[in-house]
Amino acid sequence: MTDSSCSPHRNNDAWTLNPLVVFGCGYNPPMERIQKFLANQGAGSRRQIDALLQQGRISVNGKTAKPGDQIDGREKIAVDGKLLRLQRHVAKPKILMYHKPVGQVCTRADPEGREDVFQHLPRLQQGRWVSIGRLDLNTSGLLLFTNDGELANRLMHPSYEVEREYAVRVHGAVSPEMLQQLRDGVTLDDGPAHFDEILDSGGSGSNHWYHVVLKEGRNREVRRLWEAVGVEVSRLMRVRYDQFKLPKWLKPGKSRVLDDEVVKRVYQRLGLGVKESGGRKRGNSRGASHRRKKA
Repeated sequence: MTDSSCSPHRNNDAWTLNPLVVFGCGYNPPMERIQKFLANQGAGSRRQIDALLQQGRISVNGKTAKPGDQIDGREKIAVDGKLLRLQRHVAKPKILMYHKPVGQVCTRADPEGREDVFQHLPRLQQGRWVSIGRLDLNTSGLLLFTNDGELANRLMHPSYEVEREYAVRVHGAVSPEMLQQLRDGVTLDDGPAHFDEILDSGGSGSNHWYHVVLKEGRNREVRRLWEAVGVEVSRLMRVRYDQFKLPKWLKPGKSRVLDDEVVKRVYQRLGLGVKESGGRKRGNSRGASHRRKKA
Protein backbone atom coordinates (compact mmCIF):
# COMPACT_ATOMS: atom_id res chain seq x y z
CA MET A 1 0.00 0.00 0.00
CA THR A 2 1.35 3.40 -0.96
CA ASP A 3 1.94 5.92 1.80
CA SER A 4 -0.18 8.92 0.78
CA SER A 5 2.01 11.21 2.87
CA CYS A 6 4.79 10.70 0.29
CA SER A 7 2.63 11.37 -2.77
CA PRO A 8 1.94 14.51 -4.80
CA HIS A 9 -1.33 16.29 -4.14
CA ARG A 10 -3.39 18.86 -5.96
CA ASN A 11 -5.27 21.90 -4.71
CA ASN A 12 -7.54 24.35 -6.49
CA ASP A 13 -4.71 26.66 -7.57
CA ALA A 14 -1.89 24.45 -8.88
CA TRP A 15 -0.12 21.15 -8.62
CA THR A 16 2.27 21.13 -5.70
CA LEU A 17 4.82 18.55 -4.63
CA ASN A 18 4.57 16.98 -1.22
CA PRO A 19 7.74 18.05 0.65
CA LEU A 20 8.47 14.41 1.57
CA VAL A 21 8.54 13.50 -2.12
CA VAL A 22 10.78 16.45 -2.96
CA PHE A 23 13.34 15.84 -0.24
CA GLY A 24 12.81 12.19 0.70
CA CYS A 25 10.99 10.87 3.74
CA GLY A 26 12.83 11.71 6.96
CA TYR A 27 15.16 14.27 5.30
CA ASN A 28 15.44 17.75 6.81
CA PRO A 29 16.71 20.20 4.16
CA PRO A 30 18.79 23.22 5.22
CA MET A 31 17.15 26.57 5.92
CA GLU A 32 17.66 29.45 3.48
CA ARG A 33 16.59 33.07 3.28
CA ILE A 34 13.36 33.25 1.33
CA GLN A 35 14.82 35.66 -1.25
CA LYS A 36 17.65 33.28 -2.10
CA PHE A 37 15.46 30.18 -2.12
CA LEU A 38 12.86 31.66 -4.47
CA ALA A 39 15.54 33.16 -6.73
CA ASN A 40 17.11 29.71 -7.10
CA GLN A 41 13.68 28.37 -7.94
CA GLY A 42 13.49 30.85 -10.84
CA ALA A 43 10.62 32.79 -9.27
CA GLY A 44 12.41 36.08 -9.96
CA SER A 45 15.60 37.92 -9.12
CA ARG A 46 16.40 38.60 -5.47
CA ARG A 47 15.50 42.26 -5.94
CA GLN A 48 12.17 41.38 -7.55
CA ILE A 49 11.34 38.91 -4.79
CA ASP A 50 12.37 41.43 -2.13
CA ALA A 51 9.98 43.95 -3.67
CA LEU A 52 7.14 41.40 -3.54
CA LEU A 53 7.94 40.72 0.11
CA GLN A 54 7.96 44.43 0.93
CA GLN A 55 4.53 44.70 -0.70
CA GLY A 56 3.17 41.80 1.37
CA ARG A 57 2.39 39.71 -1.71
CA ILE A 58 4.17 36.50 -0.64
CA SER A 59 2.80 34.16 2.02
CA VAL A 60 4.30 31.10 3.71
CA ASN A 61 1.86 28.57 5.12
CA GLY A 62 -0.87 31.19 4.94
CA LYS A 63 1.04 33.93 6.76
CA THR A 64 2.53 37.03 5.13
CA ALA A 65 6.28 36.55 4.67
CA LYS A 66 8.94 39.15 5.41
CA PRO A 67 12.38 39.77 3.88
CA GLY A 68 14.93 37.53 5.56
CA ASP A 69 12.49 34.83 6.66
CA GLN A 70 14.09 31.38 6.74
CA ILE A 71 12.46 28.50 4.83
CA ASP A 72 13.51 25.02 3.72
CA GLY A 73 11.14 24.48 0.77
CA ARG A 74 8.67 22.22 2.53
CA GLU A 75 6.30 25.12 3.14
CA LYS A 76 3.31 26.17 1.07
CA ILE A 77 4.52 29.36 -0.60
CA ALA A 78 2.12 31.59 -2.52
CA VAL A 79 2.43 34.81 -4.51
CA ASP A 80 -0.73 36.90 -4.71
CA GLY A 81 -2.61 33.90 -3.34
CA LYS A 82 -1.38 31.43 -5.99
CA LEU A 83 0.75 28.55 -4.80
CA LEU A 84 4.19 28.22 -6.34
CA ARG A 85 5.23 24.97 -7.94
CA LEU A 86 8.48 24.19 -6.18
CA GLN A 87 10.99 22.28 -8.28
CA ARG A 88 12.53 19.02 -7.13
CA HIS A 89 15.94 19.71 -8.66
CA VAL A 90 17.83 22.83 -9.60
CA ALA A 91 17.27 23.35 -13.31
CA LYS A 92 20.16 23.63 -15.73
CA PRO A 93 20.87 27.37 -16.06
CA LYS A 94 19.83 29.00 -19.30
CA ILE A 95 20.30 32.43 -20.85
CA LEU A 96 18.10 33.74 -23.64
CA MET A 97 18.54 36.75 -25.91
CA TYR A 98 15.37 38.48 -27.15
CA HIS A 99 14.98 41.36 -29.60
CA LYS A 100 12.19 43.42 -28.09
CA PRO A 101 10.19 45.53 -30.55
CA VAL A 102 8.53 48.82 -29.66
CA GLY A 103 5.05 48.32 -28.20
CA GLN A 104 5.68 45.37 -25.88
CA VAL A 105 5.80 45.64 -22.09
CA CYS A 106 8.20 43.77 -19.81
CA THR A 107 5.66 42.51 -17.30
CA ARG A 108 3.64 39.32 -17.11
CA ALA A 109 0.44 40.90 -15.85
CA ASP A 110 -0.13 44.27 -17.52
CA PRO A 111 -3.26 45.96 -16.11
CA GLU A 112 -4.00 47.43 -19.55
CA GLY A 113 -3.77 44.05 -21.26
CA ARG A 114 -0.95 45.08 -23.60
CA GLU A 115 1.25 42.60 -25.43
CA ASP A 116 4.14 41.46 -23.25
CA VAL A 117 7.56 40.04 -24.04
CA PHE A 118 6.93 36.78 -22.16
CA GLN A 119 4.30 35.76 -24.71
CA HIS A 120 7.08 35.39 -27.27
CA LEU A 121 9.53 33.28 -25.25
CA PRO A 122 9.89 29.50 -25.51
CA ARG A 123 8.35 27.53 -22.67
CA LEU A 124 10.55 26.03 -19.97
CA GLN A 125 9.97 22.53 -18.65
CA GLN A 126 11.13 23.67 -15.22
CA GLY A 127 11.10 27.12 -13.61
CA ARG A 128 10.31 30.28 -15.53
CA TRP A 129 12.08 33.06 -17.39
CA VAL A 130 13.34 35.97 -15.30
CA SER A 131 14.09 39.22 -17.12
CA ILE A 132 17.54 40.74 -16.61
CA GLY A 133 16.52 44.37 -16.56
CA ARG A 134 13.67 45.93 -18.50
CA LEU A 135 12.98 48.21 -21.44
CA ASP A 136 10.09 50.66 -21.53
CA LEU A 137 7.22 50.45 -23.99
CA ASN A 138 8.82 52.71 -26.61
CA THR A 139 12.34 51.26 -26.38
CA SER A 140 13.46 48.35 -28.53
CA GLY A 141 16.52 46.14 -28.57
CA LEU A 142 18.30 43.52 -26.50
CA LEU A 143 16.65 41.87 -23.52
CA LEU A 144 18.27 39.03 -21.61
CA PHE A 145 16.38 36.34 -19.71
CA THR A 146 17.48 33.52 -17.45
CA ASN A 147 15.89 30.82 -15.31
CA ASP A 148 18.35 31.58 -12.46
CA GLY A 149 17.41 34.44 -10.17
CA GLU A 150 20.92 34.58 -8.68
CA LEU A 151 22.42 35.22 -12.13
CA ALA A 152 19.76 37.85 -12.85
CA ASN A 153 20.62 39.63 -9.60
CA ARG A 154 24.35 39.58 -10.37
CA LEU A 155 23.79 41.17 -13.79
CA MET A 156 21.26 43.77 -12.60
CA HIS A 157 22.48 45.02 -9.23
CA PRO A 158 24.03 48.49 -9.60
CA SER A 159 26.91 47.63 -7.25
CA TYR A 160 28.35 45.35 -9.96
CA GLU A 161 28.39 48.22 -12.50
CA VAL A 162 27.38 46.12 -15.51
CA GLU A 163 27.50 48.16 -18.74
CA ARG A 164 24.43 48.82 -20.87
CA GLU A 165 24.90 50.36 -24.32
CA TYR A 166 22.16 52.16 -26.26
CA ALA A 167 21.83 53.60 -29.74
CA VAL A 168 20.00 56.92 -29.36
CA ARG A 169 18.54 59.19 -32.03
CA VAL A 170 17.95 62.68 -30.69
CA HIS A 171 16.05 65.60 -32.17
CA GLY A 172 17.59 69.04 -31.83
CA ALA A 173 20.99 70.67 -31.65
CA VAL A 174 23.53 69.17 -29.23
CA SER A 175 26.54 71.24 -28.24
CA PRO A 176 29.90 69.95 -26.92
CA GLU A 177 29.03 71.59 -23.58
CA MET A 178 25.82 69.57 -23.35
CA LEU A 179 27.70 66.33 -24.05
CA GLN A 180 30.25 67.17 -21.37
CA GLN A 181 27.45 67.88 -18.92
CA LEU A 182 26.00 64.43 -19.63
CA ARG A 183 29.41 62.86 -18.97
CA ASP A 184 29.97 64.85 -15.77
CA GLY A 185 26.49 64.18 -14.46
CA VAL A 186 23.11 65.82 -13.98
CA THR A 187 20.61 65.60 -11.13
CA LEU A 188 17.44 63.64 -11.85
CA ASP A 189 14.39 63.20 -9.64
CA ASP A 190 15.88 60.02 -8.18
CA GLY A 191 19.45 61.27 -7.80
CA PRO A 192 22.54 62.07 -9.86
CA ALA A 193 23.21 60.23 -13.12
CA HIS A 194 25.63 60.35 -16.03
CA PHE A 195 26.79 58.55 -19.16
CA ASP A 196 30.12 56.73 -18.85
CA GLU A 197 30.68 57.00 -22.60
CA ILE A 198 29.13 58.99 -25.45
CA LEU A 199 30.05 58.22 -29.07
CA ASP A 200 28.93 60.39 -31.99
CA SER A 201 27.43 58.02 -34.57
CA GLY A 202 26.45 60.59 -37.21
CA GLY A 203 23.16 61.65 -38.74
CA SER A 204 21.60 64.31 -40.93
CA GLY A 205 19.56 67.44 -40.30
CA SER A 206 18.14 67.81 -36.81
CA ASN A 207 18.23 64.05 -36.18
CA HIS A 208 21.52 62.73 -34.85
CA TRP A 209 22.65 59.34 -33.55
CA TYR A 210 24.78 58.66 -30.50
CA HIS A 211 25.88 55.50 -28.71
CA VAL A 212 25.82 55.91 -24.94
CA VAL A 213 26.98 53.62 -22.13
CA LEU A 214 25.91 53.63 -18.50
CA LYS A 215 26.33 51.20 -15.61
CA GLU A 216 22.90 51.17 -14.04
CA GLY A 217 19.34 50.68 -15.21
CA ARG A 218 16.96 53.11 -13.55
CA ASN A 219 13.54 53.67 -15.09
CA ARG A 220 13.79 55.63 -18.38
CA GLU A 221 17.25 56.81 -17.32
CA VAL A 222 18.64 57.34 -20.84
CA ARG A 223 15.64 59.41 -21.92
CA ARG A 224 15.65 61.44 -18.72
CA LEU A 225 19.34 62.25 -19.01
CA TRP A 226 18.87 63.72 -22.49
CA GLU A 227 15.72 65.56 -21.39
CA ALA A 228 17.72 67.11 -18.54
CA VAL A 229 19.82 69.02 -21.10
CA GLY A 230 16.79 69.95 -23.20
CA VAL A 231 17.09 67.27 -25.91
CA GLU A 232 14.30 64.98 -27.07
CA VAL A 233 14.95 61.29 -27.75
CA SER A 234 13.12 60.20 -30.91
CA ARG A 235 14.37 56.61 -31.00
CA LEU A 236 16.08 54.38 -28.45
CA MET A 237 17.49 50.87 -28.83
CA ARG A 238 19.59 48.81 -26.46
CA VAL A 239 22.39 47.20 -28.45
CA ARG A 240 24.51 45.64 -25.68
CA TYR A 241 24.15 44.37 -22.12
CA ASP A 242 27.41 43.41 -20.43
CA GLN A 243 29.27 41.28 -23.01
CA PHE A 244 26.14 40.41 -24.99
CA LYS A 245 25.59 42.33 -28.22
CA LEU A 246 22.33 42.37 -30.17
CA PRO A 247 23.02 40.25 -33.29
CA LYS A 248 22.04 41.81 -36.61
CA TRP A 249 20.37 38.56 -37.64
CA LEU A 250 18.07 38.46 -34.58
CA LYS A 251 14.87 40.06 -35.85
CA PRO A 252 12.37 41.94 -33.64
CA GLY A 253 10.15 39.55 -31.73
CA LYS A 254 12.61 36.66 -32.08
CA SER A 255 14.76 34.97 -29.44
CA ARG A 256 17.66 32.57 -29.12
CA VAL A 257 18.71 30.37 -26.20
CA LEU A 258 22.49 30.48 -25.75
CA ASP A 259 24.59 27.33 -25.94
CA ASP A 260 25.45 25.56 -22.67
CA GLU A 261 29.16 26.29 -23.11
CA VAL A 262 28.45 30.01 -23.45
CA VAL A 263 26.36 29.92 -20.26
CA LYS A 264 29.12 28.05 -18.44
CA ARG A 265 31.68 30.70 -19.41
CA VAL A 266 29.34 33.45 -18.17
CA TYR A 267 29.09 31.76 -14.76
CA GLN A 268 32.84 31.35 -14.59
CA ARG A 269 33.48 34.96 -15.56
CA LEU A 270 31.04 36.25 -12.94
CA GLY A 271 32.42 33.99 -10.23
CA LEU A 272 29.18 32.07 -9.80
CA GLY A 273 29.00 28.34 -9.13
CA VAL A 274 27.84 26.38 -12.18
CA LYS A 275 24.59 24.64 -11.34
CA GLU A 276 24.04 21.12 -12.60
CA SER A 277 20.99 18.90 -12.88
CA GLY A 278 20.03 17.18 -9.67
CA GLY A 279 20.64 20.22 -7.51
CA ARG A 280 24.44 20.11 -7.47
CA LYS A 281 26.55 23.21 -7.81
CA ARG A 282 30.18 23.47 -8.86
CA GLY A 283 32.50 26.32 -7.96
CA ASN A 284 31.72 29.18 -5.62
CA SER A 285 30.68 32.83 -5.65
CA ARG A 286 34.14 34.17 -4.92
CA GLY A 287 35.45 34.45 -8.46
CA ALA A 288 38.41 36.71 -9.05
CA SER A 289 36.72 38.53 -11.91
CA HIS A 290 33.66 40.75 -11.91
CA ARG A 291 33.57 41.17 -8.15
CA ARG A 292 31.09 43.55 -6.62
CA LYS A 293 32.43 47.09 -6.73
CA LYS A 294 33.16 48.65 -3.36
CA ALA A 295 31.47 51.92 -2.50
